[in-house]
Amino acid sequence: MRSRLEITEMFSTFAQFNNDSSGQWVTDIKLRRSIENCLKQFTDAPASENFWAIYWYKIWHREYTVLAAKHLSAYLQEPCYYAAKYTINRYTSNQYGLADYFQMAIAEVNKILTKFDPEKNSNLKAYAMMVFPSLLKDILRQRQDADICTNWALLRKVGKKRLVAALQNVGLSPDEVARYKLAWMCFKALYVQTQIGGTQRLPEPDQKLWEAIANLYNTERSSQLLSPGTELKVETIQKWLTNAATWVRKYLYPPVDSLDVPKPGNESTGSWDLPQLACESLLAELIAEDEKRDRQNQISQIHNVLLAALRELAPELQQILQMYYKQNLTQTEIAKQFDRPQAWVSRRLNKARELLLGALIQSFLESPKNQQQLYIPSNSNQLEHGSVALEEWLQVRSW
Repeated sequence: MRSRLEITEMFSTFAQFNNDSSGQWVTDIKLRRSIENCLKQFTDAPASENFWAIYWYKIWHREYTVLAAKHLSAYLQEPCYYAAKYTINRYTSNQYGLADYFQMAIAEVNKILTKFDPEKNSNLKAYAMMVFPSLLKDILRQRQDADICTNWALLRKVGKKRLVAALQNVGLSPDEVARYKLAWMCFKALYVQTQIGGTQRLPEPDQKLWEAIANLYNTERSSQLLSPGTELKVETIQKWLTNAATWVRKYLYPPVDSLDVPKPGNESTGSWDLPQLACESLLAELIAEDEKRDRQNQISQIHNVLLAALRELAPELQQILQMYYKQNLTQTEIAKQFDRPQAWVSRRLNKARELLLGALIQSFLESPKNQQQLYIPSNSNQLEHGSVALEEWLQVRSW
């Protein structure tokens, strides 16, 4: 468990770099007040960083709000920083520094949140620590591809999905995107056939090639496009493809924007309202899930302690317990099988229970943490609660 101050800082501070060797943590006053208000309002909520990470994630997932996105961005600053350090140590490059890698990665927070599934990965920070380095690796590969290619090699190399994304990114309408895509397909069909050698720096298309591309486009547009438009001149097709290459390069190689964090001395003094969402209901849901996990942990711990103690019992005691709890034999029936009086069976059962209960209580006493986790109070009711837990375990145990 974290202190409430630590929770507040985790969800309201951002990394601000002075250069690649130094930086500082800067607090966003709005976010700080927001998380402080939450902690005051929901006093029953645990001071657990992952609890609050899932809380803000679910608000972000159910009804996207800037507030939830900013809290999660603040929370993921640390795994982003470690991913940037890992990347700069792994890839030798004079072009980028730690601050550059950090900003490349933090710009991908929405990807992290979109792909995160709390049903499969209950810890958001651990998931981000795993995914951020992969995202950075992909960004570097894309940037290298975009940087070393000529416009024509880049258009030949890019896939349809990324081309369309780049065109949509600059605001082209669906009809315009379809026309540009057809022009690109005509270019690829003819340019690949005329390229010489295997180098990425392919020759500039000549006038004859541009005319062939324009002719192919004008032939195919009626059958390939829902809205064919007018025939294109050679100059238009050349302009379109030049623009497309520029847009693809910018899409694959976006500029690194500075972090949107408050500057020292200029922190915001406003306050955020909690999202217009059933926050109390959501919190109750998360607390219930937390309690369910705690209960499962308790059951698991009790099982492990008692199973180890059971294995230490004399074989005779183990056999009697099995006959009584699994086979549902009465004490009289067990006594007949052992050719003993019923009172002997009763004493042996009590002896076995005492030994198991003693192991359970001893485990509780040796670990203050277990005192809370096993839910066995350290008072006069200790034996009573331990006996209940033991009896439940013996009844449901798969012998």
